[in-house]
Amino acid sequence: MAYSAQQLITHGDLGVFSIELYDVALLLIGCGILIASIMPRLAAKNRSITAPMLYLCLGLVIFRLPWAPELPDLMNDIHWAKRFAEMGVILALTSAGLRLNSPFAWNSWRISWRLLAVTMPLTIAASAWLGWWAAGLLPVSALLLGAAIAPTDPVLAGDVEVPEPNGPEESTSRLALTTEAGINDGLAFPFTNLAIALALVGLAPSGWLGGWLVMDVFYKITAGALIGAGSGYLVAKIIFSPLSKITRGVLALSLTLVPYGLAELASSYGFIAVFVAACVYRHYESSHEYQELVHDFSEAIVRLMIAVLMFFVGAYICCGIFALMTPAMWGVAFAIVFLIRPLSGLIALVGTGLPRRQRLAISFFGIRGLGSIYYLAYGLFHADFPDAMRIWAIVLAVVLISVVIHGITAVTVMQKLDAEERKGKFKLMWKRT
Repeated sequence: MAYSAQQLITHGDLGVFSIELYDVALLLIGCGILIASIMPRLAAKNRSITAPMLYLCLGLVIFRLPWAPELPDLMNDIHWAKRFAEMGVILALTSAGLRLNSPFAWNSWRISWRLLAVTMPLTIAASAWLGWWAAGLLPVSALLLGAAIAPTDPVLAGDVEVPEPNGPEESTSRLALTTEAGINDGLAFPFTNLAIALALVGLAPSGWLGGWLVMDVFYKITAGALIGAGSGYLVAKIIFSPLSKITRGVLALSLTLVPYGLAELASSYGFIAVFVAACVYRHYESSHEYQELVHDFSEAIVRLMIAVLMFFVGAYICCGIFALMTPAMWGVAFAIVFLIRPLSGLIALVGTGLPRRQRLAISFFGIRGLGSIYYLAYGLFHADFPDAMRIWAIVLAVVLISVVIHGITAVTVMQKLDAEERKGKFKLMWKRT
């Protein structure tokens, strides 16, 4: 093998300047970190443009350039999408849990339980039916679409969630959307696993019903919640001890990684464990000044993950996946955002006594994003699904629509609701004592 540096001197061979994908990736990540520190300020000057929208547009632009690297294949390299989206979601779940000032109580979370028990199953069923009936997906593929698209997204929902620990009184709308995003990212797992089971063993209930109910529904949800509560308490005891004064910034990461790792080792749901752990930690010495420090640390990491992940969403959109979209598939994507989620949300909120504007806002702002990408990647990683690339196209279309439409409207609408709630026009679901 020739020594490339000497070949350059002797023969003018420019092979010494060869470009490796790893180096390009490092450059892009470095640029993403820089941009993530600048974008929020630019977005703050224009409420109709959010940071995720700017990252997505950046991916669209860069991957149209001739020197852009080739993207990993969404089928053959599915593991990278699964792992990257997974990390973004669990970090965002920690951040969401750390924001909550409200206690675990039926009164304070009663809207959230309705959204989880009614809105989520209705969204799964309606999205799956529409994917089968309108888009022509096979039943197992349609079920995977419904399961993937059901969870609201804690990563992109910062504009509609509660602001920060010990901040202003939490509005009912923000509290409901924050807790829904935190919990339903774990509760989408049983339905995704159901789609995987049907893809592996067929539609006959004898091949999957017992195992699905016992393991995927009962055991994994219960174990995830218990592991999250225990590990959250343990991490809080360590972080708030005198031993951790020097390394608290590093220990903050353990609030995400310890419960997630323990839950996954126990074959339970790590997403549920992470959110529960963050909530338990939040209410351990809840007025301590370090609550805000840990929250700010996790928020900084989440902002970086948003930059990188939305950049790649824009890149895949740019690289032609929407060529698979038919008019019917576009209709399904728009219906999920504008019809299915709002209508199923309004059904869940019947009888709550909330004013109409609050019910409309809670129902409409079911933001879709990286949670949907994770669940789709998870399903495709564990089983072969017909129409896999068509599901990818629909999910990315829903994410694009949600990022743009919800991004344009969220700040203005939520600020108006906050102002009216502070003036006493709306009744808060709970009061801090």
